[in-house]
Amino acid sequence: MNSIFNSPTGDNTGRKKIALIQACWHKDIVDEFCRSFLTAFNELDGRPVECFELPGAFEIPLKAKTLASSGEYAGIVATGLIVDGGIYRHDFVSTAVIDGLMRTQLDTGVPIFSGVLTPHDFLGEGQPEFFKQHFVVKGSEAAHACAQTLASYQEIQLA
Repeated sequence: MNSIFNSPTGDNTGRKKIALIQACWHKDIVDEFCRSFLTAFNELDGRPVECFELPGAFEIPLKAKTLASSGEYAGIVATGLIVDGGIYRHDFVSTAVIDGLMRTQLDTGVPIFSGVLTPHDFLGEGQPEFFKQHFVVKGSEAAHACAQTLASYQEIQLA
């Protein structure tokens, strides 16, 4: 399912687009990453970003692999918040997600950027608000990493 965050603008140079996958567990916090990523990436690169929402982080690797295998995306960015206290232990879920993203990146050759975070003490006083701001920073950092990586790949292809 596409999100309200789909990039309203983007270049029309025929460059492949970017996929942004968002886990919706604690959506109000993870939305901050998406907003920040889209704003920064539009300034840095300008190509279209297509957003996808999933129920939770555990579903991210399969969606990333499906998108990477399609040949439509130059890069994939994933974001989510994995907290302790759910059905699964957070360390099990976070390991599965990161391992799946790395395997997908290596298998497909499509760069994947992780903004999937696992806070140590999310339920402590003030932590949800702290992480809401932290996701703003991480969204911008992911945009810079994505743009820089794609630019370096383009330089290699032009050489």
